[in-house]
Amino acid sequence: MLVDSHCHLDRVDLTPFGGQMDHLIAACHAHDVKHMLCVCIDQQNFPDVLNIAQRYDSVHCSVGMHPVDHAGELVDQDWLVQSAQHSKVVAIGETGLDYYHCKGDVHWQYQRFVQHIEVAKQTKLPLIIHTRQAREDTVRVLKQQDALPGVFHCFTEDWAMAKQGLDLGYYISFSGIVTFKNAQELKEIAKKVPLDRILVETDAPYLTPAPYRGKANMPGYTRYVAEHIAELRAITYDEIAMATTENFSRLFSVALS
Repeated sequence: MLVDSHCHLDRVDLTPFGGQMDHLIAACHAHDVKHMLCVCIDQQNFPDVLNIAQRYDSVHCSVGMHPVDHAGELVDQDWLVQSAQHSKVVAIGETGLDYYHCKGDVHWQYQRFVQHIEVAKQTKLPLIIHTRQAREDTVRVLKQQDALPGVFHCFTEDWAMAKQGLDLGYYISFSGIVTFKNAQELKEIAKKVPLDRILVETDAPYLTPAPYRGKANMPGYTRYVAEHIAELRAITYDEIAMATTENFSRLFSVALS
């Protein structure tokens, strides 16, 4: 079995599934994706995210505010802490730093990142890190704040940053981007990350992997990410599926069967 360690089920287009989440979940299971982590991006979408997680045994969720959304605003830490108490919530985020989409004075982004780190420490939940064109600052903040381990999701940075993340106890998660023909550097990183620190994801509905690039993404396509990484590492699909599932269960303290 596989786990999609990062998706946005509340945003996936259900049209191909007759508008039914049940049908989407069934399609994921048919692709061997038996569990999903539905990631929260702001306070407004958390009720939808939590509702999906409550409806399905095969779904857990996170709580947090994406570093790009609601520019200039800080997060309500009391809301974060309170929401994190729900048994279906297994992570804080996604959070981090993004200098690609956010320009100019981004001190608010730094402050919001620190807020999430503080809540993760308080709740003892792992962090889901989003980072883009902010390599040095992301690692610096994690070190300065003595952040708990978590995952660098949808990793697209260089090996130097991957190594720093691994040294801090973080996992590295690969999305459909690793299947793209022009992602040669990322493919090399996928071969080097220790097998016990790899996760796979779709970030659905975004970043659809080959062979469906250009079409709508869904968590079931985690299968193609896993198969590609297995090919890169010259191991079997079953080996990468078992390793990434065990890694997910270990990081997020989710019992899977």
